[in-house]
Amino acid sequence: MSTAFLLPAVLLVAAAVAATTEATKNLVVTRGCVTSCGGVDIPYPFGIGSGCFRKGFEIECIKNSPVLAGTSIHVVHLSGDPAESLVMLPVGWQCYNTSSPDKVEASSHGETEMNKHGVYRLSNTHNMLVILGCNTMGNIGSVRTTRDVDEYSYYMGCMTFCNYSATAQDGLCASVGCCHVDIPPGLTHNYFYFRVYDHTGMMDFSPCDYAFLVDRTNYTFRRSDLLRDTNRTSPVWLDWAIRGDDDSTSLSCAEAAKATTTEYACVSNHSDCVNATNGPGYNCRCSKGYQGNAYLVNGCSNIDECADPAKYPCKGVCRDTEGSYQCTCGPGYGSDDPKTQRCTPKFPLAAQICIGTIGGTLVIAFMAFVIIIRKEKQKTKEFYEKNGGLTLEKAKVIKLFKKEELKPVLKSSNLIGKGGFGEVYKGVVDDILVAVKKPISGNVLENKQFANEVIIQSQVIHKNIVRLIGCCLEVDTPMLVYEFISKGSLHDILHRVDNKEPLNLDVRLSIVAESAHGLAYMHSQAHTKILHGDVKPANILLDDNFVPKISDFGISRLIAIDKEHTANVIGDMTYMDPVYLQTGLLTEKSDVYSFGVVILEVISRKKATHSDNNSLVTSFLECHKEKKKATELFDKEIATTGNLELLDTLAGIAVGCLNLDVDQRPSMTDVVARLLTLSRSRMV
Repeated sequence: MSTAFLLPAVLLVAAAVAATTEATKNLVVTRGCVTSCGGVDIPYPFGIGSGCFRKGFEIECIKNSPVLAGTSIHVVHLSGDPAESLVMLPVGWQCYNTSSPDKVEASSHGETEMNKHGVYRLSNTHNMLVILGCNTMGNIGSVRTTRDVDEYSYYMGCMTFCNYSATAQDGLCASVGCCHVDIPPGLTHNYFYFRVYDHTGMMDFSPCDYAFLVDRTNYTFRRSDLLRDTNRTSPVWLDWAIRGDDDSTSLSCAEAAKATTTEYACVSNHSDCVNATNGPGYNCRCSKGYQGNAYLVNGCSNIDECADPAKYPCKGVCRDTEGSYQCTCGPGYGSDDPKTQRCTPKFPLAAQICIGTIGGTLVIAFMAFVIIIRKEKQKTKEFYEKNGGLTLEKAKVIKLFKKEELKPVLKSSNLIGKGGFGEVYKGVVDDILVAVKKPISGNVLENKQFANEVIIQSQVIHKNIVRLIGCCLEVDTPMLVYEFISKGSLHDILHRVDNKEPLNLDVRLSIVAESAHGLAYMHSQAHTKILHGDVKPANILLDDNFVPKISDFGISRLIAIDKEHTANVIGDMTYMDPVYLQTGLLTEKSDVYSFGVVILEVISRKKATHSDNNSLVTSFLECHKEKKKATELFDKEIATTGNLELLDTLAGIAVGCLNLDVDQRPSMTDVVARLLTLSRSRMV
């Protein structure tokens, strides 16, 4: 990982500066003062060298890099209007001792001394505080601003947690591995402080705690950020203002204009004074219609608005004036507002009557057109509601595709699968390889099922669950658009007759363990408990690296936590929980039973079938009951001497899932834990 959190926003600033600065000239000197350093413009009141800056705004150019004078703080960008600076600040951290994870081995408060003359404040509108780590509580403090508080005032902080290494997710900073909070105005300093928590069990993926300020648009959490890297810096925005020698002499605009102890900073003609919004003091800016540097004599010059029609529109004849511009129509033309409306010829009465008649006709035609459009919209609305649109409004991060976008995909040559709920087509949409699921027309459960699938799958984000990209409501039978999974289903891989693909034990164990991860997430980690209801090899897809992804929530049920749900019995009888079959009561233990059958198919490479009273399940259960080894039932490809003990353990896990006493079955979380233990034993 980079030693700096310098992300695209900072790079854009640097690019904009570089575009206006000749790369071969490191220093540009005007009137005896250096006005840039290392490609960064240095506008007054900032400056380099004696007499070139206002007190408190000195910049040093060290090794062709600008820094705040007297510090090592690197400057990325300086601006007079708006009054802000972008700098790189150190990151606070503490790292734990490998042999004693409850003790801190080394730490840094990330403290900076940048405010000797009080001109800077940490921007509360641009920045946020970010805390990284697992079981970590971090705070930020600033030097005291009143006499009745401690030397450091801890203003705010947040706490993060991690259950295990995979808990933190890239792109998510929501208290798992990463948290963030806004900061208040008025902070003059940053000093990071942590509480010490025991890091036993997490040293391999989170050995350190981190705290830093950062541009709130300029940081995206990555799990790799939790690893040890203590040489980090972060882009931070500073608000600055003319504040006097210290806070006690900081002036408002009204006070500064008449003060005798402090030189008034707004010296240019056509300049205005505005009170600072972050801390005491004021800033200067050019008046409306002028641009430049309000802190320099004659620094504000007139803007030629006519040269920038995109910003200063004029539909007629434009003429620049001092501080503004005029927009008028030429002779014989008129307009209610030539800045926004075109100038049109001034017609005689007869022409106006003719135009009025034509205009009236056009109005009537337009109104008729509007009526037709409204009827079409009403029809579309009814169609939308008929297809479960009101329910689908609850779905998030779902793109609604036009039917024209999906039409090229829905060709017979692109058909890759057919199931009980519809057809699946492979194609490219928006430059993404997708699988489009088209439910069978006339299915009585179609609309309810479609809405249920979209709601459930839009709430599920997990690497072992197929991602729903979007849907299409503009057809009689609504369609779903999924990410395309390259290798097809686990059922096809296991039972393909021609060109049978070899599968070693490690691959099979990984498929089973990661599939269990996906189900465990649905049962206990998703925002709302989700039951699959049709777990089977045909609904477990594999990518090119044999990573499994659970698919087809065709009969899933969205269930409130701690509530049971009775539904019509739907699903594949081969993998169906007998208790669910008898009672119609679908619970997470129903999915556990089905997953047990999946494990048996994976280790035996034999099909489980309902027609022969499920001889595969019966055979394994009888072996377990008679306490016999199931050696003959294992796939010969993996039934080597060194694998038999592990295979027996896998069979035991499956048998536990198949227990007819629902309360005796393990949860999917328990299954995951046992499978992870087996996986680790293979690595030893």
